[in-house]
Amino acid sequence: MSRNYYLTGLLLTAALVMATVVAYPHLPATIPTHWNLHNEANGYSPKWMLFVLGPGLMVAMMLLMRALPWLSPKNFEVDSFRTTYLQIMLMLVCMAAYFQVLVLWTGLGHAMNIGRAIVGGVCLMIALLGNLMGKVRRNFYVGIRTPWTIASERVWNATHRFAAKTLVAAGLLGLLLIAIGLQGLSVMTILLAGAVVPAVYSLVFYKQLEKRGEL
Repeated sequence: MSRNYYLTGLLLTAALVMATVVAYPHLPATIPTHWNLHNEANGYSPKWMLFVLGPGLMVAMMLLMRALPWLSPKNFEVDSFRTTYLQIMLMLVCMAAYFQVLVLWTGLGHAMNIGRAIVGGVCLMIALLGNLMGKVRRNFYVGIRTPWTIASERVWNATHRFAAKTLVAAGLLGLLLIAIGLQGLSVMTILLAGAVVPAVYSLVFYKQLEKRGEL
């Protein structure tokens, strides 16, 4: 089962390499790779960096996610939620591929609202990740990792069930705002709140359990 996720990631990486090779001769020597909140390019890279920023990053993600389970200390292994862990890995790989496609598209001279496309992709990823949060078990690498969730499995599980709701809501609300023409700081604030609120919740819930002597 694990092999299938890595194979999917490798096939996606290979497809992106092929797309980059096909587009490469038609790209300018320097291409925009970063944009500000006003949809203005403010960072440029030589076009050969596309092989590093896209496929290179995707391979690095898969290698890192492959190594982390081995590095996990006892009682914090990812084996208890390995399928969810691999699904999260594949989402991150897909997001890196999506960003690369946007860079290629704009590099080839096609006009588009790149900021809206990037933020929309982030919103979708946050909503999808939120859908998995309730299945993430206590570990040091994935999830809402605060001192209080790490210290208590009960706090971890309650926080991640709560985070599942806030992240899905934040992602969908962000997509709605983008659909009606808003983007940038307002959407990013909502996404940030979707992650910060569960972190605060973990502290509050931990202190409640501590006060009741249930830890």
